[in-house]
Amino acid sequence: MKFTGTDSYIATDDLMLAVNSAMVLGRPLLVKGEPGTGKTMLAEEVAAALGMPLFQWHIKSTTKAQQGLYEYDAVSRLRDSQLGDDRVHDIANYIVKGKLWEAFESECQAVLLIDEVDKADIEFPNDLLRELDRMEFYVYETRQLVQAKKRPMIIITSNNEKELPDAFLRRCFFHYIRFPDRETLEQIVNVHYPDIKATLVKEALEVFYGVREIQGLKKKPSTSELLDWLKILMSEQITPADLNYNRKNRKIPQLHGALLKNEQDVQLFDPASRRSAY
Repeated sequence: MKFTGTDSYIATDDLMLAVNSAMVLGRPLLVKGEPGTGKTMLAEEVAAALGMPLFQWHIKSTTKAQQGLYEYDAVSRLRDSQLGDDRVHDIANYIVKGKLWEAFESECQAVLLIDEVDKADIEFPNDLLRELDRMEFYVYETRQLVQAKKRPMIIITSNNEKELPDAFLRRCFFHYIRFPDRETLEQIVNVHYPDIKATLVKEALEVFYGVREIQGLKKKPSTSELLDWLKILMSEQITPADLNYNRKNRKIPQLHGALLKNEQDVQLFDPASRRSAY
């Protein structure tokens, strides 16, 4: 099976090649790129396109690698013991399966998303090296070896907030999702809004890329923010002429709250502080 994109997800040739190469090698696909470029959605679309079940593990700053394997719920066992519940005699009743375990148990090949791996502690990726290599782990409480029935397609995303260990990188196939060019972005817009007027898309993209090029911008608007902005523009019946007027007169774009997400960036449109030829 090969991934060739879907009707709802525009995948570039190099991204499709990266997905298929990772599948051939049986290695995790590490995907980096700006927030909002479709990294998380990639796993969803790969699963949908190839007919695979999807297991999603969204990482937080407090997430530990062990949680992806399993957790032993000692608190529940203590409570049940105090209540005289017979379940306490079997420790397996208090083993909570993690997302890796669920993916390993799948009867058919699954897609496992490890989302925003760089949010966790620096040791988090290293703690998963053996499991990702051997596709197995040991449950000490039940003396059970859990092995993957089918090697899952693992997609790991990162926003590049911190460096990942070399030993972890060596085990991954890497792909950086570049920000879409204008032609690709037009295709993405047309997939989401097939009835949108071409003139509105053309002028909105002029504004959008103009905003991204402003010097000193703290957060550049992403693809997802462009889609949100276009949806509001259509809802409020903003015309291409309205957008063009603000752009030509170097005014802040209409409904800019969908594009600009902090006050410092908004202030760049103040004539006294603007440093761009936007």
